[in-house]
Amino acid sequence: MSKHRIQLWTLLFGAFALTLAYAGDKGFNPPRATHATTYPLHETHDDEKVSIAIDPYDTPDKDAIFKVKYRGNGLLPIRVIISNDGDKPLMLDNIKIVLVTGQRTKLEAATKDDVLRRISQPSKAGSRPTVRIPIPGPRRQPASVSKEALEEVDAAIFTTVPVTPHSTNSGFLFFDVIDIENPESGAHVYISGINAGSKEIFYFDIPVEKNSK
Repeated sequence: MSKHRIQLWTLLFGAFALTLAYAGDKGFNPPRATHATTYPLHETHDDEKVSIAIDPYDTPDKDAIFKVKYRGNGLLPIRVIISNDGDKPLMLDNIKIVLVTGQRTKLEAATKDDVLRRISQPSKAGSRPTVRIPIPGPRRQPASVSKEALEEVDAAIFTTVPVTPHSTNSGFLFFDVIDIENPESGAHVYISGINAGSKEIFYFDIPVEKNSK
């Protein structure tokens, strides 16, 4: 083999190795979200051309996509998938998503700060407050949360960006269930406050069934 060909193969191998290294360090990479109707737990409003699915990440195989152990810290991850088959964008500025347990306990999703606080200080987790009172002033991220964890939470957490026509958006909500026994048994997820243009669409009521897959 000529010297020129050896150099060429060396360069190609180096490029391939760099590609593999980059691919292996892409951070949080959940399964691609498909149309909401492809998930077992979904509801469709045919007249409004909107479908919403929920996908609880409550089994070890699903939990494996995360590097942070949310379930081990008393947080239940639920992926929300919103598919817009209409011609108007869905505005989520006023969206409200509530998990209502079989015991009628109403849970709002944890904020990003709540999630970071829990994973940084799991031993200090206590009962969830029933009312959240905003405290003015800047908030600092917990010092013990790794950069990797911060990036994962940022990438995973559900955001209220508009769902453009004929598209699907998804993200994860984290519910604080540390002091609730069997939080999914008989539970429902209620979703309201979505607007198509200037019109608010009807609320969604999706039962949370134990997913054995």
